Amino acid sequence: MTDMVSDNQTTLDVDNRSLGQAMMRGARGKCPSCGEGKVFSSYLKINDNCPHCDEALYHHRADDAPPYLTIFVLGHILIPLLLIVEKAYSPAMWVHWAIWPLLSIILTLTLLPIIKGAFVNLQWALRLHGFGEAGDSLDPPSYND
Repeated sequence: MTDMVSDNQTTLDVDNRSLGQAMMRGARGKCPSCGEGKVFSSYLKINDNCPHCDEALYHHRADDAPPYLTIFVLGHILIPLLLIVEKAYSPAMWVHWAIWPLLSIILTLTLLPIIKGAFVNLQWALRLHGFGEAGDSLDPPSYND
């Protein structure tokens, strides 16, 4: 639950988590809480904690959602482009084989961390999977057990 402070008919949400701000920070690879620390320790590996504000990030459950959303977005970008190029220029088949697989790989590798960062920060903003109160958090993963 969020802490509410009341002062003469004015109610202020002390622990407000802005959904849009959190997702924009995630798309830039930044911590959802402070916006300074990095969410990723490597290409797609999420830090256990923010290096700047120590916000716990190990709760995330991104799983298959970011790749699915990446495929969904790329399909809506690449298929219309392919059809436009084919209709306007009718290039040889080798041109299609040269352009579209390469463009697909480049866009996938570019969009995947953007979408994953936004998705993890979405979970933080909505207090899902242990990102809520201190009492409902999961223990950090232990690889020594």
